[in-house]
Amino acid sequence: MICLLNYIWSFMMLISIFCAATTGRMEILSNSILSGAEEAVSLIISMLGMMSLWGGLMKIAESGGLTLFLSRIFAPILRFLFPQYDVNSPASNAICMNIIANFLGLGNAATPFGVMAMREMNKTNKNKSTVNNSMAMFVVINTASLQLIPTFLCVLRQKHNSQSPFGIIPALWITSVAALLVGVSTAKILEKVFKNEC
Repeated sequence: MICLLNYIWSFMMLISIFCAATTGRMEILSNSILSGAEEAVSLIISMLGMMSLWGGLMKIAESGGLTLFLSRIFAPILRFLFPQYDVNSPASNAICMNIIANFLGLGNAATPFGVMAMREMNKTNKNKSTVNNSMAMFVVINTASLQLIPTFLCVLRQKHNSQSPFGIIPALWITSVAALLVGVSTAKILEKVFKNEC
């Protein structure tokens, strides 16, 4: 997958250079590359404070036992979505923290928990060359990305002088819930259809 993405990005860059050269716009392309790099660094610096704050709060929550507490609250949901794992297992704890971080709109803070969850789930995976049902369900939930407050997106909108940075939240809630319901339902149906093959 990574190799394929490398080919896609390389192809896009070569096409851009070719089009700029044939249309006499190499100077515009060069200026765009430089300004894009400058904007990327500026964006990273502006996001650093917010990500540091929320990442620190998530670490405090994990160390303070909030993970275990939330795992118990979400036990019925986790048991339905991930029946292979005990609610107090390391996999369930990592899954819970990942979902909470995503729910708060902290995609970058959720990534370490997501990687940890996949590693824990892979320990009990019988066929290491493919994902099991729980791992597939975890990917579906992360792809739907249900967020209470899309922090990253709202900061981006504010940075680009949006009149209402949080104005898109209702639309995001509706689309995220719809995507989550469709994704989870489809995954559960496919689990039953292919239960003998998984």
